[in-house]
Amino acid sequence: MSPDPRTYPNRRQTAVTGATLADRARALLDDGYRLALIAGHDDPDAFRVVYLFVAAQPDRRVELVLTTSRSAPQIPSLAALSFPAGRFEREAHDLFGIEVADHPLPRRLVLHQHWPDDWYPMRRDAGPPRNFGDTDEPYPFLTVAGTGVYEIPVGPIHAGLIEPGHFRFSVVGETILKLKARLWFVHKGIEKLAEGKIIADALPLAERVSGDTTVGHTLAFCLAVEEARDWPVSTQAQVLRAILLELERLYNHVTDIGALCNDVGYGIANAHAQRIREQLLRLNKHVSGHRLLRGAITPGAAHVHALPEPGVLSAIAADVQQVVDIALGNSVVLDRMAGTAVLTLDQARDIGALGYVARASGSDHDARRDHPFTPLTAEVAAAVHTAGDVLSRLLTRVDEIHNSVALITRLLATRPPLSAETAKPTWLAAGRTSGVGLVEGWRGTIVHRIEFGPDSTVSRLKIADPSFFNWPALPVALSDTIVPDFPLTNKSFNLSYAGNDL
Repeated sequence: MSPDPRTYPNRRQTAVTGATLADRARALLDDGYRLALIAGHDDPDAFRVVYLFVAAQPDRRVELVLTTSRSAPQIPSLAALSFPAGRFEREAHDLFGIEVADHPLPRRLVLHQHWPDDWYPMRRDAGPPRNFGDTDEPYPFLTVAGTGVYEIPVGPIHAGLIEPGHFRFSVVGETILKLKARLWFVHKGIEKLAEGKIIADALPLAERVSGDTTVGHTLAFCLAVEEARDWPVSTQAQVLRAILLELERLYNHVTDIGALCNDVGYGIANAHAQRIREQLLRLNKHVSGHRLLRGAITPGAAHVHALPEPGVLSAIAADVQQVVDIALGNSVVLDRMAGTAVLTLDQARDIGALGYVARASGSDHDARRDHPFTPLTAEVAAAVHTAGDVLSRLLTRVDEIHNSVALITRLLATRPPLSAETAKPTWLAAGRTSGVGLVEGWRGTIVHRIEFGPDSTVSRLKIADPSFFNWPALPVALSDTIVPDFPLTNKSFNLSYAGNDL
């Protein structure tokens, strides 16, 4: 399939070859773009790889489209130019069998070592997997040797409700020399499940990518569908969507603030945070009919049962601030958080970190401003700190709570209705087959890229959750941190296993 002949409002596509890909990518990166995703496609006559680059001020999106043969699919590596590119390339090899030439780390990423060789689940002709290997076979971790060095394995099953992940610590005394995180224990195949579905049947998959990010993923999916289908959405519907997105940000940030306090032994602050969280979940139910805000956003529309009261939200923000002030007034809490697990600005940029993780290190990326789906969010106040430690990641959340309440108040001032909908177009714009949605979820920027086939069913859905970008930052921040601070640091990042492992 060749690039779309139609020019999209903020997106253009350019065909590249293996010889020109690196130069074009380098030019975009030098011009302030970042790599948002790499999507593999199994077309009838070839494999196709789409590289989505995005930039802000103004909102710009460029896709480089590379086609490679079916018999021996191969692409050149961009890992030397972009750290996230190297991980997307490994994902494409695992799922599509696309070889990546000169990759600096050509080992599996998504599929564990016991998955059968030469079986690529995203291919059209993949069929059922052959026999799996020994699940007890040792995983090839890098061994750190030396006097006094020992290993601490943690997980994949944890003492809580979190999803599985295995962490291998190489330690001297209590100091962490190296952490290796092994994820992808719960690969769900969401992108494969979306293939061949009509929009209405694919929507529930998007809603459930990560349970705490219902609005973020649903909205990114709907924006992608609407761009692909040339489906106009009213300003009123976008306002309702923006309000729901901020409500999702509020309850999750409050939850994290309490959990961070709990991880330093200050349980009373966590108890109050959980009390406030319950208020917000009940508010979600009052507004949308669901505590996690499911069902309120659909392609072309947004529907709520009620609107939140600005006074109630302001009181909640003040309540949160009081809890934070009390917690940080405790010298033990402050000492445990300040200077712990620092992620520097250079490290955040090199890794491609997003969301509050990046903003706590001084890197200001926010899709509400950089890629607004309504102009009313473009002036959202920045919540940026520079220390890059646990304390900065907490304070960034606190600032975002206040900013979210202020934004919701401005949005409510436009007096949106409880329901706004634009009927699905009966036409399909000439040549338009794909769409992209970018949304600032509460963890960071979410990207959905969708393509439709001739029968109007989904032929490909590619999802990039911010946790895919942020997981590699956790081991970097933990270098030279003591083992007892791992739970605190891990919570300060609060990365999604489900969003990472689709």
